[in-house]
Amino acid sequence: MPKAAIDAIDRKILQFLIRNARMPFLEIARECGISGAAIHQRVKKLDEMGVILGSRLEVKPQSLGFDVCALVGMHVSDPSVYESTVEALKSVPEIVECHFITGKFNMLIKLYCFDNEHLMHTMFDKVLKIPGVLETETFISLNQAFTRQIDVRHLG
Repeated sequence: MPKAAIDAIDRKILQFLIRNARMPFLEIARECGISGAAIHQRVKKLDEMGVILGSRLEVKPQSLGFDVCALVGMHVSDPSVYESTVEALKSVPEIVECHFITGKFNMLIKLYCFDNEHLMHTMFDKVLKIPGVLETETFISLNQAFTRQIDVRHLG
């Protein structure tokens, strides 16, 4: 995918929206020294270029009782089953991320469960029953030190 061409004002807009996706466009316009209409046009352009993937509300899983976060390395048997494996993983509501990776495993998933028993049932009754999944290794996160978006100040 080609790199999107954005300027300093686009970067500034992205910085504000990354910090607070609910920030009013008129407030961003004042901070950037341009009109509200220009902010709308630029955000629309960034969206159409695929720079902005949308805006969403983040929920802290632990506040809803999902006290176990696990990262699972998976070895899938054959590239021909990757697509069906991903579709099967999408049907497991506990899984929130799926990555193709290099190294010992070829896939990595992140999931949230209420407790270790829930994690065990999710792994044995759902993940390990997916055709083509040969091996897994589960890592339980004790604490997520931080999470963040990319820093757009370093672009351009």
